[in-house]
Amino acid sequence: MKGVYVHIPFCKSRCAYCDFFSTTQLERREEYVQALLSEIAARVLDNDPIDTIYFGGGTPSLLETEQIERLLNALLAKTPTLPQEITLEANPGDLTLEKLTALKRLGINRLSIGVQSFNDAELRLIGRRHNAAQAIQAVRDAQTAGFDNISIDLIYALPEQSIESWRETIHTALQLGVQHISCYCLSYEDGTPLTRLLDDGKISRVDEDTENKLYDELCETLTANRFVHYEVSNFALPGRQSKHNSSYWNNTPYIGLGAGAHSYDGQNRRWNIANLAAYVRPMLSHSKYWEEETLTEEQKTIEQIMLGLRTKEGITLTEELKPKAQPLIAQGLLKQKDANIIATQSGLHILNRIIEQLI
Repeated sequence: MKGVYVHIPFCKSRCAYCDFFSTTQLERREEYVQALLSEIAARVLDNDPIDTIYFGGGTPSLLETEQIERLLNALLAKTPTLPQEITLEANPGDLTLEKLTALKRLGINRLSIGVQSFNDAELRLIGRRHNAAQAIQAVRDAQTAGFDNISIDLIYALPEQSIESWRETIHTALQLGVQHISCYCLSYEDGTPLTRLLDDGKISRVDEDTENKLYDELCETLTANRFVHYEVSNFALPGRQSKHNSSYWNNTPYIGLGAGAHSYDGQNRRWNIANLAAYVRPMLSHSKYWEEETLTEEQKTIEQIMLGLRTKEGITLTEELKPKAQPLIAQGLLKQKDANIIATQSGLHILNRIIEQLI
């Protein structure tokens, strides 16, 4: 086994842009932890090395430290070797120096902090429950607690976002001295409050040209400051790439625990029911709580293209791909490096369209 993902779906409130599976039923946290412990016992093999553990969400930092400790200890009891990387996602508003010190003592060695922006107006618009000052303090407290592998999430192309405000957010991130930055383009998902505001004409979407400029500003500034652009949305100082997330892009097997979590064993994909009650009840009664499919060779090839082109290594230029790839190379959207093809900066702007042409 390579990586273990643990989904913690609890949130104090839902962000305006989010369509991930989450719940505000915080009173059910202990019940959910018990279900997770049952799934760990049932699915994680004894003496099977675990390379990485990732607590994602939702908001894992909403669990009590003692609950995180029980989950972590249950996983560590299964592996003969200590995982290289143990990540916890956190909301800045949940992080105190006391809690961070306790998490570090547990063995958490990497934090992923959901900052999204260092602009208070932008944070209010997307429904985040922290402000810029709290985000800055959370990073500083994490450093004081001894964390030296800190990632922050940022979002660009927010409604009416300017190049200037985006530059200020990037500059603040660099000034904080974090080791990893994940940056995602805002997407308007059906049914979210932000999409309703857009449909009602109360906010405006940035145009495609501005969106591209924001992304280029990000790439140019971070790479000029020693960050490696190793995946379309991810940047890290040398040696600080996310080992866990890289397993997804490299097609490495992983196991997902918790409601809505996905697993892959190299041949089969499995996903747990994305519903709290529908996960907890059957888990505790030992009945089925998941669905699965066996991938065909064609599906695996398509996934390799979709995931591999997101990375700086790209994908192998096979004989089958050459007729489709050559026109894209001629247009400057792909480039060839040794036996691989890689998306250029221009290609990254329209990566989904390139992938569609290749598959």
